Amino acid sequence: MVSQDFASAVAIPPTHGSDRLPPAPLDNGQLATALRPFGESRMLPPAAYTSAEVFTWEREHFFGGGWTCAGHASQLPAAGDQIAVGTGAGSALIVRGDDMTLRAFANTCRHRGHELLPCGGPAGNGRATNARAIICPYHSWAYTLKGELRGAPGYKGLTASEWSLRELPAAEWHGLVFVDGSGGAAGPLPLAALDELVAPYEPERLVVAATHVYDAASNWKILTENYHECYHCPTIHPELCSVSPPHSGANYETTGSWIGGWMSLRDGAATMSLDGSSGGVPLRGLSATALREVIYVGIFPNVLLSLHPDYVMTHVLVPEAANRTRITCSWSFAPEAVESPGFDPSYAVDFWDLTNRQDWSACESVQRGLASPFAAPGPLAPDEDAVYSFVTTVARGYLGERIGEWRASHVQAAASSE
Repeated sequence: MVSQDFASAVAIPPTHGSDRLPPAPLDNGQLATALRPFGESRMLPPAAYTSAEVFTWEREHFFGGGWTCAGHASQLPAAGDQIAVGTGAGSALIVRGDDMTLRAFANTCRHRGHELLPCGGPAGNGRATNARAIICPYHSWAYTLKGELRGAPGYKGLTASEWSLRELPAAEWHGLVFVDGSGGAAGPLPLAALDELVAPYEPERLVVAATHVYDAASNWKILTENYHECYHCPTIHPELCSVSPPHSGANYETTGSWIGGWMSLRDGAATMSLDGSSGGVPLRGLSATALREVIYVGIFPNVLLSLHPDYVMTHVLVPEAANRTRITCSWSFAPEAVESPGFDPSYAVDFWDLTNRQDWSACESVQRGLASPFAAPGPLAPDEDAVYSFVTTVARGYLGERIGEWRASHVQAAASSE
């Protein structure tokens, strides 16, 4: 798919009341080269993908300093449901209240700082529980589902106003949960401009029928860059190219912290599957045009959202180290498809599991190559303008720019992405 200048679209919060972030530990000259006009620029320096110091900076400012995706709202369907997820250097406890409102709190007890719930459950999105209260497993301090202190064994006179949990901004957006780990510096969730594009697919109505968790030995940015170009598709994705022309598609004019575009299906293909056939049903309300397209959207910093005529696929990226990323991939289908006798999501899952593994293998090779002492920033091909948009966003953040929501400038190029 093709993209606009994503660099203008990311809300990065200020630090300690400043309008700027502290700069990342990278060479400013190489970052300036990455910010040259498209066609003249270069990729980010190798250290952006390999340095532990840069990763620590990103974890604090990209993943802990603003909105990140914590997973699917379907993980918390009932009152009292609770999960814990990482937010940069810390973690958040996400709770479905008695009023069915979703809330998030800093995952640290007000007594001695013990985690209220461990992160990193079997599904890769945090360990889940259901309870009528939030109870610290260390000394049994108890809080209501609204985070108010309810009891502290052995203590008298502690007030809820002083010792309640620290609430973090949380939002549900089309079936996804977002948390601002900074406590509110990023402002409102900046995805209003994406609503019109995503709403017809009704992701919040769909049912997650399959989830795969991958552990890729690759930097999160390499994975994102790979998603936003199909320059590599003829080489490593013969199955994808058989159902979707790798150079098809066009950009959207974007506003907000996302980039996106569409690619077309080949004649005779109903969806992205190994043979082009669908084992589900078309999503209700889609136009005739939408039924012949697949939309690919990247939401900064950690969501890759793929909208198909009959299912929605979501990748949530959780960086674990400079050279390691956990990827939770889920497939959601119309409830009437899931409830039909004999429904099998494998037609979509098998296709993308194969494609994902092809991608991860390539990204892991890029990671190893960038660790070479001879690695240097390379140029971008005409089909990589979406990569340019992502790279310039990251580079501006590295240089300390607080980038608000304003209309992206047009990139005069045509490119495609899977």
